[in-house]
Parts: sequence; C-alpha cells; structure tokens
Amino acid sequence: MQNAPHILVVDDDTEIRLLLERYLNEQGFRVSVAASRQEFETQLAARNPDLIVLDVLLPDGSGLDICRALSGERQHIPIILLTALKEDVDRIIGLEIGADDYLGKPFNPRELTARIKAVLRRSSNGNPACAEIAAFHFANFVVEPELRRVARIHGGTVELTSAEFDLLKVFLERAGKLLSRDQLLDLTQGRNRDPLDRSIDVLMSRLRRKLGDCESQPLFKTIRNGGYQLTVAVKMIMAAQ
Repeated sequence: MQNAPHILVVDDDTEIRLLLERYLNEQGFRVSVAASRQEFETQLAARNPDLIVLDVLLPDGSGLDICRALSGERQHIPIILLTALKEDVDRIIGLEIGADDYLGKPFNPRELTARIKAVLRRSSNGNPACAEIAAFHFANFVVEPELRRVARIHGGTVELTSAEFDLLKVFLERAGKLLSRDQLLDLTQGRNRDPLDRSIDVLMSRLRRKLGDCESQPLFKTIRNGGYQLTVAVKMIMAAQ
C-alpha cells in the first residue's frame, strides 16, 4: 500500500470527500482530502500526490486558479477537474490551463477511478514499445519519451502539460497517418468521445501554439470531418540495447 499512487481529493462537499476517500482506498489508492484551497496548499506542501482530483468551485477560490498556479510553477501533477454538467466553459478553460481530464457532476465513482488509472498510465509513460525509442526528431524539435521532454534543436525547451505531451507522442508514433478525434481521444484518454467533447480540439490548439505551428510552415493538417495529421517527417532514434 505504501507504493500505491497517492490521490489528493479537493472538494468542499463533505459527502463527496468521504465517498471518494473510502472508495478510492478500496481500489488500492492512498488518499488525502482537502475541503478548500487553503487545505489543499497545506496538503500539497506536506505530501507529494501522484494525481489531484479537483473541484472547480471552492469556498476560498477556484480550482481553475489552482490549475493555473501549478502550471505556472511547472509542477506537472496530473489533474482531473470535477465540474457541474453545465459548466462547459470551465471545462474548456481547465484544459487550456493544464488539466488532464474532467468529469461532470454527478458522477459514478467507478468512472472516476477509470479516468484516474488512465491518466496515471499516460503520466508514467507505461507503453513498453515506446520505451525502446530514445528520441523522436521532427522539424526543429527533439522529443525524448522517457524524460517526457521536448527541446528545440537550436536550444531551449517547450513546456507541455502531460496531456499535450501524450497527444504529441501519439502523432509521432503514427507519423503521416490521419487520426480522427475519436481515435485521438481513445489513444490519449482511453475513452469514447462525447459529441460535445472539445478536449482534443483544445489540446490541438494549445499544442500548435506552443510548437509555433503556422500556415507558412505547418506541422499539422486539419482535415474537415476527418481529424488531424502530422505532416512533417519523423525520425526515430532507438535506445541502445
């Protein structure tokens, strides 16, 4: 149990905190809880969570502000946002500022557990086939999957959230292939796409901006009603055996 992933649940609803603390413990996780941003900051200073389950609305602040602060501090702790079903704007903003996934309230604890496991798998880079690849070279970038690092060939790094990095890695592993939004959602988040789900489009927009994708020298192509395609050549450098 000591080596089990540590989940920090931040929600001001007492019933939700007690439910998730009990349920996630039963699923083999270590769990800490916080009812406010102040309690969250205390817990974060005392512990090193592997993932944060974070309510958007807190009595002394916003979960979105917490996402923004962690992103600014470059603390790459995966975050799953809990939002009311009608808070679509908050979901989109949350993804834009670094959240890895979101779940609307009310929710089934089993679905949240599945999302937690999927995000943790992505964050730990648990794909054994990818472990043989030391680096990807494309355009003016070098990507090191094991280190989850993106560097510019002429110097400097590109700071990506874990969700952005996972999306880029999917394209690099399938260079030149047209990938639909459904395929990208399944490959990066392990779930089927809701017709109203804009998370892939949001992540693509952020990834393009950070990589400096532009019309004159495009890295990605958008295919109407088709999906997205990485259009530049990719060279794979295999790890020494």
